[in-house]
Amino acid sequence: MKLSDLKHSGHWPTLCTSFLYFDFSFMVWTLLGVLANQIAAPESLNLSAQQRFFMVSVPILFGGIFRLVLGLLVDRIGAKRTGIMAQLIVIGGLTAAWIFGLRNYEATLAMGVVLGVAGASFAVAIPQAGRWYPPNMQGLVMGLAGAGNIGVVIDSLLAPRLAEAYGWASVFGFAIAPAFVVLTIYIVFSKEAPLQVRKKKISDYFRMFQDKDVHWFCFFYTVSFGGFVGLAYSLGMYFKDRFSLTPAQAGDLVALCTAIGALGRPIGGAISDRIGGIRSLHVYYTVACIALVIGGLVNNLPLNVAAFFIACGAFGMGNGSVFQLLPQRFGKDLGLMTGLVGCGGGCGGFLLANMMGQSKEHTGSYLTGLLIFAGLCLLALIGLNLVKKRWRTTWGALTEARI
Repeated sequence: MKLSDLKHSGHWPTLCTSFLYFDFSFMVWTLLGVLANQIAAPESLNLSAQQRFFMVSVPILFGGIFRLVLGLLVDRIGAKRTGIMAQLIVIGGLTAAWIFGLRNYEATLAMGVVLGVAGASFAVAIPQAGRWYPPNMQGLVMGLAGAGNIGVVIDSLLAPRLAEAYGWASVFGFAIAPAFVVLTIYIVFSKEAPLQVRKKKISDYFRMFQDKDVHWFCFFYTVSFGGFVGLAYSLGMYFKDRFSLTPAQAGDLVALCTAIGALGRPIGGAISDRIGGIRSLHVYYTVACIALVIGGLVNNLPLNVAAFFIACGAFGMGNGSVFQLLPQRFGKDLGLMTGLVGCGGGCGGFLLANMMGQSKEHTGSYLTGLLIFAGLCLLALIGLNLVKKRWRTTWGALTEARI
């Protein structure tokens, strides 16, 4: 299967607009993380290490929670209507932050809740694009739509410099105009897939949780996406604190590390289409675990950046692998499962960011937090070995794709 096959299957304008919507939403979602060094500075809100990391973890947590809500709405009112509504809420939040400012710690937490709606765009863009394409293309399609993670790269490069020139509060204002552009393109070009989808109820989430495979998928994505987004939010503060960099310099390094994670998502999905998602995830979790340990131990900037570059790449490719497997197992409930699994990913990012903050606050080092998350990678490897035989001999034997 090649990229050119996308021209003859599905609906490429919807795939492109889903990517654009997720890309910009991811950029907005990570604003507090990218601006954290300037927001927390002594001359601004003067936040402690624990407050800084909790502030940046709030959008991650609520992004996960709101994915449950948007995932449900996707199956009830359609992905396009849900996406439009979510974008309008985010635009309203950006406008309020620009006009009234974020004058205290509590206001930044409230803004983090609103930005969580942008993070929940994942539960809209992924099923909207994926429903247009056949099973053997899901890895690549889900990866391309999910590569909107690249938004954090743009954010990391631009936001600290805009904040230095105009003040960090103005960055929220700068985001409003492109938000309206993206919304307009989305309204004009995106379409619903011609599928009959049963309208889901809240009780369906509880029904889904009776299936043990749901628990495994949520956990695997908690580790892969949680690792990626947790690092995306935290590395700016990590690099600044540990190596005394400026916010712009730290942002450049975050952009470098997260770019490979975002670009790795479609690559990971495409590789999983060829060799199977289970085999791919074994490699990615192993590499990420080793890289996190090295990143926590070494005290050399180039080696440190290389370690987190590799970790972000492994987590990003792992995200593509999880979503190569998910449509094979839960194709008829993809909207619900995207919300559930996405919520797991948000909780993982919240966990990593908080662990790094707690580790720094109580031990003076980030090592403990990184080692704990590396341990979750090991648990994910154990989990894969527990389920792989059953998955391959049950639902995996019936699908057209490799698992």
